[in-house]
Amino acid sequence: MIVVETPRLRLRHFHIVDGEAMDQVFGDAEVMRFGSGTRDPDWVRQWLRGCLEDYHAKWGFGLWAVVEKRSGTVIGFCGLSRFADVGGQAETEIGYRLARRFWGHGYATEAASAVRDYGFGTLNLSRMISIIDPRNAASLNVARKVGMTQEKEVIFHEILVHVYAIGVARGAALSDSA
Repeated sequence: MIVVETPRLRLRHFHIVDGEAMDQVFGDAEVMRFGSGTRDPDWVRQWLRGCLEDYHAKWGFGLWAVVEKRSGTVIGFCGLSRFADVGGQAETEIGYRLARRFWGHGYATEAASAVRDYGFGTLNLSRMISIIDPRNAASLNVARKVGMTQEKEVIFHEILVHVYAIGVARGAALSDSA
């Protein structure tokens, strides 16, 4: 099921056959440098099952496959996750990660902008964040390009991270100008 489309991308629900594409994301040390390290195919399949079965049932949203329209290739993921405690409060995060060969083409910004608009416009969220390792310049740039501003530093999963945030008023202004 397609959730959102952009000029170059489709964001859709994952399928279990997306495992090999996601192996290219989670199995690449450079892609996972600012994450929890590389993951093996068994972990990726379990993660996919979580995306398929858990997230949407719990929250009504989740992480979606990012598909390049021109080629039909799954290039990574982007979507929304819910965390009970980020610096002392529950938060909804826009998360994104793409296979390395698709970096530098503006796809992460395009996907994250679509998720931002979907979160505010369709889900009626009032706020969204991104949790980013401060050394990850590319992700910091994506957050800024989608209108987020740094709000605070917190310890999240035992790591110091920057929390970038956007509220509904700022998101609406950005959507209207697009």
